[in-house]
Amino acid sequence: MQTAILKFEKLLNENVNHFSTLSNEALEAKIPGKWSKKEILGHLTDSAIHNLVRFTEINYAAKPYQHRPYNQIDLVNLNQYQTMDPDELLQLWFVLNKQIVRLIKSVDEKALDYKIILSDESVIDLRFLMTDYVEHLEHHINQIKS
Repeated sequence: MQTAILKFEKLLNENVNHFSTLSNEALEAKIPGKWSKKEILGHLTDSAIHNLVRFTEINYAAKPYQHRPYNQIDLVNLNQYQTMDPDELLQLWFVLNKQIVRLIKSVDEKALDYKIILSDESVIDLRFLMTDYVEHLEHHINQIKS
C-alpha cells in the first residue's frame, strides 16, 4: 500500500497546481460525446465522494461488503460541474482526496483483506479497491493534462 500512497500524494500535489493554471476556456472545451476537462474533474470528485464512503463503511458494515455502483454520467450532469466555478471544483476535489489519503494511511492492515462483492458478483478486497482508485485517478488526470 505504501507505493500506492506515495503515488496518490504525488498525483494530488503535482496536479492541483497544474489544474489551477488552466484557463476556464480550456477546462470547458468539449468534444461532442465526451466530457470536458472540467467534467472529468467533476467525475473524479464524484468518485472521491463514493470511494470515501466505501473506504469508511467497509470498516463497520456487514462483511462481505456490498459495493454499490453509481451512475457516473447522471452525477456529472446533476452536479453541473460544467458551470461550477473552477477554483471551487478544484478545492472540492483536492480536499476530498486529502481525506482519502489520510484514511488509506491509517487503514488497519487486516482491513485491506476485507472482501467486497461487486455488482457482477465478482469478489475483490479493500487493497485492490484502494489501489484501483489511485489508478483510476491517474488515468483521468492524464486525460485532463492532454
